[in-house]
Amino acid sequence: MATGKKSKPTYFNAIMGVALVLFLVGVLGWLLINGRALSRAFKEDMEISVDFHDNVTDGSVAKMKAILDRQPFVRSTRIISKDEAIKMENEVEGTNITEFLGYNPLFTSISMKLNEEYVNKDSLDKIKKFVLQSNIVRDMTWPNVVVEQMNSNLRKIGIILGSISVLLMIVVIFLIDNTVRLAMFSSRFLIKTMQMVGATQTFITRPFDIRAFLNGLISGVVAVIGLWIVMSFAAAQLPVLALLNDPPLLTFLIIGMIILGIIISMYSTHRSVVKYLKMHVDDLY
Repeated sequence: MATGKKSKPTYFNAIMGVALVLFLVGVLGWLLINGRALSRAFKEDMEISVDFHDNVTDGSVAKMKAILDRQPFVRSTRIISKDEAIKMENEVEGTNITEFLGYNPLFTSISMKLNEEYVNKDSLDKIKKFVLQSNIVRDMTWPNVVVEQMNSNLRKIGIILGSISVLLMIVVIFLIDNTVRLAMFSSRFLIKTMQMVGATQTFITRPFDIRAFLNGLISGVVAVIGLWIVMSFAAAQLPVLALLNDPPLLTFLIIGMIILGIIISMYSTHRSVVKYLKMHVDDLY
């Protein structure tokens, strides 16, 4: 009876220890998902300007828009007339450019937003060659410096977070394994006693494996609840985070946290039981 009473808090500590480690994995995974979504949002929100020659008719511009809308790299397009363009420029500059120059120096254009995978220098150069095949197009422009710096910074952030993820996974496996083995330490005499009275290895390990499954499941659920609380609090403080969430990836993360907790708990428990079965009684002290 005394052994059973002592083992209960050990199981509780093991469950909470594994849950804490899984929670840290979940938070990092959530940050990676948000970073990925933020990268996509930045890229897909960047506007590419397709400028037309001054004498191009509205019908020709509309036909070009229809052609662009059918391309796989285009996410959305909208026509900006000369009048709209000068109005927006006047608001930015805080002055009336037409009155100052005596004419409208801007051109009718199509503001184009691309799908994420095409917002890089090589793809943009290819798209520009395609667009300039039309003799009504004067030029295609985009913020070169922004694209290059954004891709460079996102690549660096990806490498850093990826390295942290690999390191954390190694630490997670080590910590969970040690936590479970410490929990099993209090049951070493029970395991050996069952073996000495003739119980088979399968008979001995089965209840511990079932308990490990339940412990891993509980740890995973506790970690998911903790992650949900953090996500809810963050979304309340920064509502834009709710828009960045990717439901399929979040579902994958949640399921992965629970499965990771179960697998490592069961593996470590089974390994510990087998180790104690192979040990001599004197070595258990």
